[in-house]
Amino acid sequence: MPNWLKKLLRSPEPVTPPHAGPAAPARSSAPPQPHDEAHMRRALQLARDAAAQGETPVGAVVIETESRRTLAEAHNLRERTHDPAGHAELLAIREAARALGDWRLTGCTLYVTLEPCPMCAGLIVQSRLGRLVYAAPDPKAGAIESLYALASDPRLNHRLAPATDITAGVLAEESAELLRAFFRELRAKR
Repeated sequence: MPNWLKKLLRSPEPVTPPHAGPAAPARSSAPPQPHDEAHMRRALQLARDAAAQGETPVGAVVIETESRRTLAEAHNLRERTHDPAGHAELLAIREAARALGDWRLTGCTLYVTLEPCPMCAGLIVQSRLGRLVYAAPDPKAGAIESLYALASDPRLNHRLAPATDITAGVLAEESAELLRAFFRELRAKR
């Protein structure tokens, strides 16, 4: 096992493998809008539902940005479905696309309790999502601003603008505490 990987497994801090490029630069996100907290509270309730079912507590809600009508809600389902792609964001984006009858979600906002991973950030780009609001950063797998900036990478055909289309930190501490409590309990059971 390479030394950098051993260090990564021992350290709670992010470690960049020697062959990787630099970490994504810190980006400033857009300020929250007045209705963001209400939608994030719903996502947090979905995350609590996930935890009650033994799933990692992550919840997601997709709304039509203009009307604020909820199109889709989901929470993680990886354990129950034995599906590595059973992330809340992926499930909610798929459901929203079905509800709209279109894969393009340019007029939609995704609320999620944890910064999306690379898979989900890729789907955010592919779905042409108009806006992203997330609660807690994910220093170990975050692909929006923490480790990578996939959704705003200028090399991509579609991207979100960090200063206008991405809002980070809405109810972040509440979401982070839910995750910490879940993993604390999980470790205590082992």
